[in-house]
Amino acid sequence: MEEVRRSYSRLCKESGAEPQETVLQRLQELPRGRLDLATQSLTADTCRALGKLLQKEALVTELVLSDCMLRATLLLQGLCANTVLQFLDLKGNNLRAAGAEALGRLLRQNKSIQNLTLEWNNLGTWEDAFATFCGALAANGTLRQLDLRNNQISHKGAEELALALKSNTSLQQLDLRWNNIGLLGGRALVSCLPSNRTLWRLELAGNSVPSDVLRAVEQAMDHTQEREATFRENQARTRVLSKEVRHLQEEKSKQFLDLMETIDKQREEMARSTRTSAARVGQLQEALNERQSIINALKAKLQMAEAALALSEQKAQDLGELLATAEQEHWSLVQRQAKERRLEQQEAAERESKLLRDLSAANEKNLLLQNEVDELERKVKSQQDQLFLTRQELTNTSAELKMRAIQAEERLELEKKRSRQSLEDSEHLRFKEVEHMTRHLEETERAMQERAQRLEAARLSLEKELSRVKAVALTERGQAEEELIKAKNQVRLEEQQRLGHLEEKLRLLAQARDEAQSTCLQQREAVAEAQARASQLGLQVEGLRRRLEELQQELSNKDQEKVAEVTRVRVELQEQNGRLQAELAAQEALKEKVAALARQLKVIASDHREALLDRESENASLREKLRLKEAEMARIRDEEAQRASFLQNAVLAYVQGSPLRTSSPQK
Repeated sequence: MEEVRRSYSRLCKESGAEPQETVLQRLQELPRGRLDLATQSLTADTCRALGKLLQKEALVTELVLSDCMLRATLLLQGLCANTVLQFLDLKGNNLRAAGAEALGRLLRQNKSIQNLTLEWNNLGTWEDAFATFCGALAANGTLRQLDLRNNQISHKGAEELALALKSNTSLQQLDLRWNNIGLLGGRALVSCLPSNRTLWRLELAGNSVPSDVLRAVEQAMDHTQEREATFRENQARTRVLSKEVRHLQEEKSKQFLDLMETIDKQREEMARSTRTSAARVGQLQEALNERQSIINALKAKLQMAEAALALSEQKAQDLGELLATAEQEHWSLVQRQAKERRLEQQEAAERESKLLRDLSAANEKNLLLQNEVDELERKVKSQQDQLFLTRQELTNTSAELKMRAIQAEERLELEKKRSRQSLEDSEHLRFKEVEHMTRHLEETERAMQERAQRLEAARLSLEKELSRVKAVALTERGQAEEELIKAKNQVRLEEQQRLGHLEEKLRLLAQARDEAQSTCLQQREAVAEAQARASQLGLQVEGLRRRLEELQQELSNKDQEKVAEVTRVRVELQEQNGRLQAELAAQEALKEKVAALARQLKVIASDHREALLDRESENASLREKLRLKEAEMARIRDEEAQRASFLQNAVLAYVQGSPLRTSSPQK
């Protein structure tokens, strides 16, 4: 309900008007879908908003708008699209011509209104608009009740209504009381009633219609009601008979279907048994083929494992040979490196002696300038101390390198003893790593030699420049010292990295050797398991062959049983076919009975129609006699009324004359 109120308020605001409070209150209530706005003065904006609201509103089934003086065109335009409204009351709204035309559009487009009240609306005053309304009524197929009281309908409007009633197939009750239909309109309505099969109530009181026309209308209504009753009775009888016939047909069809179901079930059981036996044989054959394929696969795996084992043994031998060659090459490389290191040490000592001699000569030359270069000599001494320290560091590093080389050789020997049985791929990688390490060592040695040469050249240049520019000599010596420190650090780092890399490679080789041994053991175990499974599968194949022979024997026995069962079922089917033929004959007899009953029904219906016609003729004669008697009684009543008037006049004359006579003598 609240949603309806909000929709109404929104539509009013869209049209720029304020919603009416009374309408909001009635929209809030809506008892059982009934919207009662009777005696409420509705504005044009409200009518427009209500029309838009009722286009899609599904809650309102009854709408009361009596005595509202509304703008009908705005509201009825929205009701044309409504599909749930069943009762509409527009009493006392003075709709006039525009309202009649809007009502015509409503009756043509709306398919849900069943009860329409239009009392006190002066629809008959405008004949063209009322004709439009009557044309829409003729095309309408849902309206059941129509109230047109007090609408100033003339005999022409009644003629238009008569034309509409000839085409209408749904209207059952029509109220035309208190209009101006008259004799001509009444006759037009009486002439249309034989064509209408649905109208059973027509009210014409207060229309100046003669009594004979009213009686004819009543007779037509009674006839329509009797015809409707007989039609309903015949329909009920036909429904009962059709139900009995359908019941008999259903019973026979059920019996026939049960018989066919039993036959189908027997056939399905036979087919199922054959399918199951065939499926069993197929499954056993598939199992046998699977076992055979498994045995073949295991044999192939066994051959592959043996070949892989032979390859692994061959690879182990090749790896052992490669390891021996790698050890010899590594030993020769170590000896070569030791010789090169000795030569480098001798060259370094000679260079140091040369530097000392050059320094002493420089000192002798610089004695003359002692007063000027005392400070420079102290710096030179400090540089000599630093050079001495660098020599000591070089000797220490060479000793450390020798120790590390000896340790590496010992580790290599141990690893050689452990990894003689590793795989070919790992040895090949190790050989590549050793070559890489040797190349790297040679490159580092060459780099060290080049750096030492560069340092010697720097020292010579420093000594030469010392005599010339003391400040430049100091800076170059500082740079040389920094380069020496960097070279030492770099050499130490490279040696540490090489040792770590060698240790990692040795660990990987040991792991590869262990993995190769474990794979060999696993392959041997797999070969043993495959041989055991092959023996078991052979036993299972023999058991399956015996089982297959047994199943074939059972299948032959079942085939014989099926042949016997098929013959028995054929005999039963022949018997059932005989029964079905007898039942079909019985059904044909029942059909003949049904046809006889239908013929009897037709005869009864024709007799009933003749009796109805006789009764109608008797009723007509009786009505004619009654009309004559009523006319005679009217004549007698008129004569009695004349006599009564004469007597009344005489009495009045006598009454008026008697007091005059009595009063004259007194005067």
